[in-house]
Amino acid sequence: MALGIALLSGVFLFFFFYVLVITKIAPKTQVKERVQRLRQVSILAQQGPFASEKVDTLSNFSFVLGLFHQIEDVIIRFVPQRVYQFVAERILQAGKQHIWNVNDCICLLLIAALSSVLFMLFLAFYAMHMSFLQGCALVFSAGLIGGGLPLACIDSMIAKRRKKIIRQLPEMLDLLCVSVEAGLSFDGAVAKVVERMQGPLIEECQKMLRDIRMGMTRRMALTNMAERCGKPEVYLFTAAVIQADRLGVSMGKTLLIQSENMRERRRQNVKEQALKAPVKMLLPLAVFIFPVLFIVVLLPTVFSILHNLAVMVK
Repeated sequence: MALGIALLSGVFLFFFFYVLVITKIAPKTQVKERVQRLRQVSILAQQGPFASEKVDTLSNFSFVLGLFHQIEDVIIRFVPQRVYQFVAERILQAGKQHIWNVNDCICLLLIAALSSVLFMLFLAFYAMHMSFLQGCALVFSAGLIGGGLPLACIDSMIAKRRKKIIRQLPEMLDLLCVSVEAGLSFDGAVAKVVERMQGPLIEECQKMLRDIRMGMTRRMALTNMAERCGKPEVYLFTAAVIQADRLGVSMGKTLLIQSENMRERRRQNVKEQALKAPVKMLLPLAVFIFPVLFIVVLLPTVFSILHNLAVMVK
């Protein structure tokens, strides 16, 4: 039991320090290391002995960060390519591709699953003394839950982000239509909208403009934007803009039609949700409301019947 407790404590400590280093220390250390390398000579000349202490502290942080990166490299070698692509797609759809690292996320998932497995091993075989089959089933379930909870959180972030994108799309299309009809080009209209609005859809528009300025074609930039958003409405919008640009159709009319279509789709979605509401209310009614009504209505009758039966027996 002492060995199990020590092993479990070691895994939890490693997980805690890993998360601390990757999320808090690593980004700051990387920036500081680059700046320090550029200014090392001037700092040594100006600050004298104090500069060497700063360089030593930075080198210690770099050593710890390099150790964690070496551990990451060893772990990533055993991860299948499909899992790597799956996590990368989830990070891209969550809009965190420039904030989160795929290797860090995969290592966090694996460490969370391993921590859950070790905790359940200790709980099942050392604390509760379960049978082998029951313990194995609980350990397997704990591994799935420990590795699946972070993915579930990422999926929840993606769903919330997509809802915000759909809510913001008609308003953005209206502003684009007004700007294009005022004489601006499509890129200029998008730039004006980016200056005046905020939100996940505006962030995707900023990335799209950045890609165009870096030399990517508008068609490819719009296609990448639709893939990052992952909603049919955004696919329809980008496809309409690409087709209008290719065929030479008026961009203002195209955006106006798309805005009307998006608002109509929103009305249809609201009607669909309203029609689903009675079905969703059946479970709360059956579980919480109907039993209370039965108790309120039938309980006095049951008490009166029991009282009458007791009187008749006497």
